[in-house]
Amino acid sequence: MQEKSYLCTIFQDKVFKTNLLTNMINSQDIKNGVCIRMDGRLYFVIEFLHVKPGKGNTIMRVKFKDVVDGRVLERRFNIGEKLEDVRVERRPYQYLYQEGDDYIFMNNETFEQVPIAHDLITGVDFLKEGFVVDVVSDASTDTILFAELPTKVELQVTYTEPGLKGDTATNTLKPATVETGAEVRVPLFINEGETIRIDTRDGSYCERVR
Repeated sequence: MQEKSYLCTIFQDKVFKTNLLTNMINSQDIKNGVCIRMDGRLYFVIEFLHVKPGKGNTIMRVKFKDVVDGRVLERRFNIGEKLEDVRVERRPYQYLYQEGDDYIFMNNETFEQVPIAHDLITGVDFLKEGFVVDVVSDASTDTILFAELPTKVELQVTYTEPGLKGDTATNTLKPATVETGAEVRVPLFINEGETIRIDTRDGSYCERVR
Protein backbone atom coordinates (compact mmCIF):
# COMPACT_ATOMS: atom_id res chain seq x y z
CA MET A 1 0.00 0.00 0.00
CA GLN A 2 2.86 2.32 0.89
CA GLU A 3 4.63 1.48 -2.42
CA LYS A 4 1.46 2.28 -4.42
CA SER A 5 1.12 5.64 -2.69
CA TYR A 6 4.79 6.41 -3.42
CA LEU A 7 4.36 5.61 -7.14
CA CYS A 8 1.25 7.78 -7.30
CA THR A 9 3.19 10.68 -5.79
CA ILE A 10 5.93 10.31 -8.42
CA PHE A 11 3.35 10.23 -11.24
CA GLN A 12 1.59 13.34 -9.95
CA ASP A 13 4.92 15.14 -9.60
CA LYS A 14 5.83 14.36 -13.22
CA VAL A 15 2.45 15.56 -14.47
CA PHE A 16 2.80 18.76 -12.45
CA LYS A 17 6.27 19.47 -13.88
CA THR A 18 5.10 18.74 -17.43
CA ASN A 19 2.24 21.19 -17.05
CA LEU A 20 4.67 23.83 -15.82
CA LEU A 21 6.88 23.41 -18.87
CA THR A 22 4.09 23.22 -21.46
CA ASN A 23 1.75 26.18 -21.77
CA MET A 24 -1.43 25.49 -23.69
CA ILE A 25 -3.71 28.02 -25.34
CA ASN A 26 -7.26 27.65 -26.65
CA SER A 27 -7.63 28.22 -30.39
CA GLN A 28 -10.11 31.07 -29.87
CA ASP A 29 -7.54 32.95 -27.77
CA ILE A 30 -4.99 33.11 -30.59
CA LYS A 31 -3.78 36.61 -31.49
CA ASN A 32 -1.24 38.00 -33.95
CA GLY A 33 2.31 37.60 -32.66
CA VAL A 34 1.56 34.50 -30.56
CA CYS A 35 4.19 31.78 -30.99
CA ILE A 36 2.92 28.21 -31.36
CA ARG A 37 4.80 24.90 -31.50
CA MET A 38 3.30 22.45 -34.01
CA ASP A 39 4.82 19.24 -35.36
CA GLY A 40 8.11 20.08 -33.68
CA ARG A 41 8.42 23.50 -35.38
CA LEU A 42 7.78 27.04 -34.16
CA TYR A 43 5.36 29.40 -35.88
CA PHE A 44 4.21 32.97 -35.31
CA VAL A 45 0.55 33.83 -35.88
CA ILE A 46 0.32 36.49 -38.60
CA GLU A 47 -3.42 36.39 -39.29
CA PHE A 48 -6.51 34.87 -37.68
CA LEU A 49 -10.21 34.83 -38.40
CA HIS A 50 -13.31 33.50 -36.66
CA VAL A 51 -15.36 31.71 -39.31
CA LYS A 52 -19.03 30.85 -38.83
CA PRO A 53 -20.25 28.43 -41.53
CA GLY A 54 -23.88 28.50 -42.58
CA LYS A 55 -24.34 25.29 -40.66
CA GLY A 56 -22.00 23.99 -38.03
CA ASN A 57 -19.77 25.33 -35.30
CA THR A 58 -17.50 28.35 -35.45
CA ILE A 59 -13.92 27.55 -36.42
CA MET A 60 -10.63 29.46 -36.33
CA ARG A 61 -8.76 30.00 -39.59
CA VAL A 62 -5.16 30.88 -38.80
CA LYS A 63 -2.11 31.79 -40.89
CA PHE A 64 1.28 30.94 -39.44
CA LYS A 65 4.81 31.95 -40.40
CA ASP A 66 7.61 29.45 -39.80
CA VAL A 67 10.18 31.00 -37.46
CA VAL A 68 13.11 29.35 -39.26
CA ASP A 69 12.40 29.45 -43.00
CA GLY A 70 9.62 32.06 -43.18
CA ARG A 71 7.22 29.66 -44.89
CA VAL A 72 3.54 30.61 -44.48
CA LEU A 73 0.86 28.01 -43.92
CA GLU A 74 -2.83 28.06 -43.06
CA ARG A 75 -4.60 25.79 -40.57
CA ARG A 76 -8.14 25.48 -39.26
CA PHE A 77 -9.02 24.68 -35.66
CA ASN A 78 -12.22 23.94 -33.79
CA ILE A 79 -13.13 26.32 -30.98
CA GLY A 80 -11.64 25.01 -27.73
CA GLU A 81 -8.87 23.07 -29.47
CA LYS A 82 -5.63 23.21 -27.48
CA LEU A 83 -2.33 24.43 -28.94
CA GLU A 84 1.13 24.64 -27.40
CA ASP A 85 1.91 28.28 -26.60
CA VAL A 86 5.62 29.18 -26.59
CA ARG A 87 6.59 32.21 -24.55
CA VAL A 88 9.11 34.34 -26.41
CA GLU A 89 11.23 37.26 -25.32
CA ARG A 90 12.51 40.23 -27.35
CA ARG A 91 15.75 41.92 -26.35
CA PRO A 92 17.88 44.59 -28.04
CA TYR A 93 21.27 43.41 -29.31
CA GLN A 94 23.96 45.46 -31.07
CA TYR A 95 25.75 44.04 -34.09
CA LEU A 96 29.53 44.00 -33.59
CA TYR A 97 31.23 42.02 -36.37
CA GLN A 98 31.06 38.94 -38.61
CA GLU A 99 33.00 35.79 -37.80
CA GLY A 100 32.82 33.14 -40.52
CA ASP A 101 29.16 32.37 -41.19
CA ASP A 102 28.08 33.83 -37.85
CA TYR A 103 27.29 37.40 -36.86
CA ILE A 104 28.35 38.47 -33.38
CA PHE A 105 25.87 40.51 -31.36
CA MET A 106 26.05 42.02 -27.89
CA ASN A 107 23.16 42.03 -25.45
CA ASN A 108 22.62 45.71 -24.60
CA GLU A 109 21.51 44.81 -21.07
CA THR A 110 24.06 42.19 -19.99
CA PHE A 111 26.85 42.90 -22.54
CA GLU A 112 27.01 39.17 -23.28
CA GLN A 113 28.17 38.40 -26.83
CA VAL A 114 26.41 35.72 -28.87
CA PRO A 115 26.79 34.37 -32.43
CA ILE A 116 23.71 34.28 -34.67
CA ALA A 117 23.63 32.42 -37.97
CA HIS A 118 23.09 34.28 -41.24
CA ASP A 119 19.81 32.47 -41.98
CA LEU A 120 18.29 33.58 -38.66
CA ILE A 121 18.66 37.31 -39.37
CA THR A 122 15.86 39.01 -41.29
CA GLY A 123 17.12 41.81 -43.51
CA VAL A 124 20.71 40.65 -43.05
CA ASP A 125 21.83 42.23 -46.36
CA PHE A 126 21.33 45.65 -44.77
CA LEU A 127 23.04 44.90 -41.46
CA LYS A 128 25.75 47.41 -40.55
CA GLU A 129 28.16 47.40 -37.60
CA GLY A 130 26.58 49.24 -34.69
CA PHE A 131 22.97 48.60 -35.74
CA VAL A 132 20.65 47.51 -32.93
CA VAL A 133 18.28 44.63 -33.72
CA ASP A 134 15.55 42.77 -31.86
CA VAL A 135 16.62 39.24 -30.92
CA VAL A 136 13.70 36.89 -30.26
CA SER A 137 14.31 33.80 -28.12
CA ASP A 138 12.35 30.91 -26.62
CA ALA A 139 11.97 31.95 -22.97
CA SER A 140 11.84 28.35 -21.73
CA THR A 141 15.15 27.29 -23.31
CA ASP A 142 16.89 30.64 -24.09
CA THR A 143 17.24 29.38 -27.66
CA ILE A 144 17.57 32.25 -30.14
CA LEU A 145 14.81 31.98 -32.75
CA PHE A 146 15.74 34.90 -35.01
CA ALA A 147 17.08 38.44 -35.12
CA GLU A 148 15.11 41.21 -36.78
CA LEU A 149 16.39 44.51 -38.15
CA PRO A 150 14.30 47.67 -37.82
CA THR A 151 11.75 47.99 -40.61
CA LYS A 152 13.71 50.89 -42.10
CA VAL A 153 17.43 51.68 -42.00
CA GLU A 154 19.63 54.42 -43.42
CA LEU A 155 22.67 53.49 -45.52
CA GLN A 156 25.10 55.37 -47.72
CA VAL A 157 25.30 54.75 -51.47
CA THR A 158 28.86 53.65 -52.34
CA TYR A 159 28.35 53.17 -56.08
CA THR A 160 25.80 54.07 -58.73
CA GLU A 161 25.80 55.65 -62.16
CA PRO A 162 25.83 59.47 -62.00
CA GLY A 163 22.41 60.99 -61.44
CA LEU A 164 20.66 63.15 -64.00
CA LYS A 165 20.57 66.76 -62.82
CA GLY A 166 17.04 68.05 -62.42
CA ASP A 167 15.49 64.60 -62.90
CA THR A 168 13.27 64.06 -59.86
CA ALA A 169 11.17 61.22 -61.31
CA THR A 170 10.83 58.25 -58.97
CA ASN A 171 9.22 55.78 -61.38
CA THR A 172 12.47 55.09 -63.30
CA LEU A 173 15.05 53.20 -61.26
CA LYS A 174 18.71 52.24 -61.52
CA PRO A 175 20.91 49.88 -59.47
CA ALA A 176 22.92 51.26 -56.54
CA THR A 177 25.27 49.58 -54.10
CA VAL A 178 25.09 50.58 -50.43
CA GLU A 179 27.79 50.37 -47.78
CA THR A 180 26.85 46.84 -46.69
CA GLY A 181 27.38 45.58 -50.24
CA ALA A 182 23.69 45.09 -50.96
CA GLU A 183 22.17 46.32 -54.22
CA VAL A 184 19.08 48.50 -54.20
CA ARG A 185 17.01 49.97 -57.03
CA VAL A 186 16.97 53.77 -56.65
CA PRO A 187 15.62 56.77 -58.62
CA LEU A 188 17.86 58.31 -61.30
CA PHE A 189 18.65 61.42 -59.23
CA ILE A 190 20.44 59.48 -56.47
CA ASN A 191 24.24 59.90 -56.45
CA GLU A 192 27.21 58.26 -54.75
CA GLY A 193 27.80 59.47 -51.20
CA GLU A 194 24.14 60.18 -50.54
CA THR A 195 22.26 58.41 -47.75
CA ILE A 196 19.00 56.62 -48.48
CA ARG A 197 16.33 55.00 -46.36
CA ILE A 198 15.60 51.34 -47.18
CA ASP A 199 12.76 48.99 -46.21
CA THR A 200 14.55 45.91 -44.85
CA ARG A 201 11.53 43.67 -45.41
CA ASP A 202 11.84 43.72 -49.20
CA GLY A 203 14.95 45.79 -49.86
CA SER A 204 13.04 48.60 -51.52
CA TYR A 205 14.09 52.25 -51.67
CA CYS A 206 12.00 54.58 -49.49
CA GLU A 207 13.52 58.04 -49.77
CA ARG A 208 16.68 60.11 -49.81
CA VAL A 209 17.87 61.28 -46.38
CA ARG A 210 18.74 64.97 -46.46
